[in-house]
Amino acid sequence: MGVEYVSRVPRPPLDGLIDDLYYLEGTPPYARLLLPPMPAALLIVNLGAPFRIRAGTDVEAAEYADGCVITTPTRAVEFGYPVPTRSVGVHFTPWGPASFLPMPAVELRDRPVALEQVWGRAATAALRDRLATADEPHAMLTLLEEELLRRLGETTGLGLVRHTSSLIAATGGTVAIGDLSVAAGVSGTHLAQRFKELVGVTPKRLARTYRFAATVFAIDPAGPVDWSDLAGAAGYFDQAHFGHEFRAFTGLTPTRYLEVRRRFLREHPGHALDGWPLPAD
Repeated sequence: MGVEYVSRVPRPPLDGLIDDLYYLEGTPPYARLLLPPMPAALLIVNLGAPFRIRAGTDVEAAEYADGCVITTPTRAVEFGYPVPTRSVGVHFTPWGPASFLPMPAVELRDRPVALEQVWGRAATAALRDRLATADEPHAMLTLLEEELLRRLGETTGLGLVRHTSSLIAATGGTVAIGDLSVAAGVSGTHLAQRFKELVGVTPKRLARTYRFAATVFAIDPAGPVDWSDLAGAAGYFDQAHFGHEFRAFTGLTPTRYLEVRRRFLREHPGHALDGWPLPAD
């Protein structure tokens, strides 16, 4: 059995908070997949057997039966999938989850939390039941979209954080953070506090994540890679700085990362999950 992956962009106003809604079912290519940090957040409604998440190499994996929420991470997250797996989820923008969380995003930084801890046990169980009995993937995505619209709330400071984050993204994370606070007419302390509340990390940390993500997406695993040119184009001070950041984000050296990506390509060409996750087996 392969993997069925269906996704679509939600309708306004959710499209300003969410990159896409998705449905995933089938047998993952590996029992464990490593997700390097990216400028995004994730919500999963699990409809199959429990899955396991390990948020960093220095912690134990935890089991999630109903689903989970992961705010913008600062380190790699390892997913252990059941066979088969089935879930519906949300790929949020970095600021997206804040409108649906009952707590500041910083409280969840690098700490995945069960969905029932965010939305309550009864509400989560009812949502899972509705999704599980839907006719097909697009109907399930519509049900999830309706749930999100119902829960959408007003969020103080969202406009400031969203605008500033967009500027960081537009420069691939190379913009001077001090310039952003000046342009926004707020202090650096105020901006950092708003980011921690709504994103979970500071603007500086988010910029580092955007820069790392832009660099990784510029890598063509099918061809030769000039790491020095890649590091310079991404705005890293030198190749040593780039290598240090790469290990901090993934736990891997750039060359080892490339080896693992090539393994995925070689063993599962054209797979629906290829592009960002890495085998952790």
